[in-house]
Amino acid sequence: MSAEVDVQLACNDDDVPQPDTIAAWVSNSVEAAGRSGSLEVSVRIVGVDEIRALNRDFRSKDEPTNVLSFPAGSVAGLPDGLPVALGDVVVCAPVVRREAGEQGKTVRAHWAHVLVHGTLHLLGYDHVDEREAVEMEALETRILAAWGIPDPYGAPGHN
Repeated sequence: MSAEVDVQLACNDDDVPQPDTIAAWVSNSVEAAGRSGSLEVSVRIVGVDEIRALNRDFRSKDEPTNVLSFPAGSVAGLPDGLPVALGDVVVCAPVVRREAGEQGKTVRAHWAHVLVHGTLHLLGYDHVDEREAVEMEALETRILAAWGIPDPYGAPGHN
């Protein structure tokens, strides 16, 4: 199994992890969720204006957020052997930095969490109801623990 991760930096922020670290967090999330085959994910790192516009246009919420996921639809008729596009994860660097401070987490730990969270949304995980939330949060916690990152839901200040 392999996940090709394309990282696009559309903002300047010193706290953004290196592209290889971002790719590793995304790839590990895909693997931990049990997906196999050759897969593609795009990660775009943006500022407040771009994430706010996306959140407004696609979720009718006119405010910035930390991460948005846009699952790709299936495409019929592609030749065999091509990677399957899972979709796009868009992360707002300034929001991640601010939330990390508010929640008493390291910026690195919060980056890992939002990237894992966004990737799991591409794979069909959700937290709309309590049962789904418990399943998704348990998987997130397990993925992050493998990187030595504490449980984001047990961290001080978590909402």
